[in-house]
Amino acid sequence: MNQPIVHTATGITILGGGKASEKQITRALDLAPCLVAADGGARTALRHGLMPEAVIGDLDSLGRHARAIPKARIHRITEQDSTDFDKCLNAVEAPFAIALGMLGNRLDHSLAALRSIAAHGRFPVIALAGKDVVFLAPERLDLALPVDTRVSLFPLAPVKGQSTGLHWPIRGLDFSPLGRIGTSNRTSESRQTLSFDRPHMLVILPRHHLAEVVQALVPGHAGISSSAR
Repeated sequence: MNQPIVHTATGITILGGGKASEKQITRALDLAPCLVAADGGARTALRHGLMPEAVIGDLDSLGRHARAIPKARIHRITEQDSTDFDKCLNAVEAPFAIALGMLGNRLDHSLAALRSIAAHGRFPVIALAGKDVVFLAPERLDLALPVDTRVSLFPLAPVKGQSTGLHWPIRGLDFSPLGRIGTSNRTSESRQTLSFDRPHMLVILPRHHLAEVVQALVPGHAGISSSAR
C-alpha cells in the first residue's frame, strides 16, 4: 500500500453520493469522527455544513463544489478499474470505517459497494442502508443484541458456521448465494456468538444497533462521542 491519504487512530466515516440523512451522518460521526467524501459525497457533506478531511475519487461528480474545498484536501485518482468507494478504502488507514450514501440509490452501485466491503480486508467496513446496517462477518463475532432482534445472513460464497443465541441455530447448514441463505433469523438470548469457516458472510442488522456492531468489530472504539470531532 502507498502512503495513505488519511491516517487516523479513530474511525473514518466515508460519505458517498447517495442518500444519507443528517441523523445518519451525525450518528456515524459520533462513532467515526474523521469524515472522508467519495467524490460526489462532498456535495452532501457541504450541504450539511461539514468539511471533509479528504475528497477522494475520479472527481467526475464534484463539479463546482470543488471551489468550496481547500485544494490540499482534494485527491483525484483517475484510474477507472475501481469505484470511488474502493479508492477511498485503499487510500485511508483507520481501525474501521462507516460508509453512508453507498447503498440504496442504484442497484448496480449497491452491488458494487457490497463487493467492496467484502473484498476489503485491512479493517472492518460497516455500511448503513435504509433501515439496515451491513458488514462482513469475521471468523468469530460476539454480539450483545436484545432478544428478538432481527439477524439476517447473506453468503457471498459457500460458507459454514455455528451460532449461539439465535432462534434458528446455523450449525450444520451449508450456505451459498445460489442455495441456502439466512434472512430473518432473530436473537433468542441477550448475547450471541457467530463463527464461520470462511470470511464470506454478510451480516445485516437493524441500523439502530450500529454502536453494538462497532463494539463487536472494534472493541473499545464504540464510545467515541461527537466531542471528538
